[in-house]
Amino acid sequence: MTTPHYRGRFAPSPTGPLHYGSLFAAVFSYLEARANKGAWLLRIEDIDPPRENPKAKRQIPLTLQAHGLIWDEEPLFQSNRSEQYDELLAHLARIKCTFVCPCSRKQLCELSQHLPGCGKSCNTSNLSIGAIKFHTNGQRYTWHDGIQGKLAYNLEEEFVLKRKDHLYAYQLACVADDIAQDITHVVRGADLLESTPMQLALFDAIDHPAPQYSHFPVILGKNGQKLSKQNLSKPVDDTSPVDNLLRVFGQLGIILPKRPKTPALALEMAEMHWPQISIPAVTTLTITKQLSLTSNLL
Repeated sequence: MTTPHYRGRFAPSPTGPLHYGSLFAAVFSYLEARANKGAWLLRIEDIDPPRENPKAKRQIPLTLQAHGLIWDEEPLFQSNRSEQYDELLAHLARIKCTFVCPCSRKQLCELSQHLPGCGKSCNTSNLSIGAIKFHTNGQRYTWHDGIQGKLAYNLEEEFVLKRKDHLYAYQLACVADDIAQDITHVVRGADLLESTPMQLALFDAIDHPAPQYSHFPVILGKNGQKLSKQNLSKPVDDTSPVDNLLRVFGQLGIILPKRPKTPALALEMAEMHWPQISIPAVTTLTITKQLSLTSNLL
């Protein structure tokens, strides 16, 4: 059964070339969108220049194309959207949802021993000396995750929307971009589960419907660490796209009847099997298919 008006996205950060874990995420979100006869969009989350690799911003789309993962609309680059983020910040300020926090990490640690967050006690009107944070009130957010099932979280600590160094925070940019791209379904790794209640709070504050969230297990290496650029995971080899896709399919329990000749054919064959696959409601999945439960939210 397909979902009408399905719009999904893949949103990598260009801190390095795509590794296997990133490819797994791209394939998962792509097949979910295609199986629902929906659109699959590409977003490059390039809002943190100190951590980014200029070559990766160019290479990531090429790697996706080499693997037959073709997006349906022009890619969105977060580095081009400062005006839109400022507009959302201004709106949140008008409805009294934000405050400016000049506290250092040390001060926040000291405050946290007495209070769940800094809150109005450190508010300042000088935007140049602090981070812009979102007010929280301990509200309990409950939602149904498409893979993990029913989840709930008490959101008590304030979170950053714009950093003291004037860079936009992930939560703000993600919500603004999901709205701009009319995203209806967010399919991403379970390492981002803890971002969901913060994003739900932002959607709730501006009275905008939130997408349907689904968090698939994060791929771990044999050493038990998450595959990531920080852990020096090897880049995907663009010269072996079919082999790479078959490896992802195997991780998902998809066995094709014959070896496809092209990445496009591989994805087409996998899409036919997609409605029958069963994704475990766990948050990590190792290369050896051993499963473990690690989320604080579950």
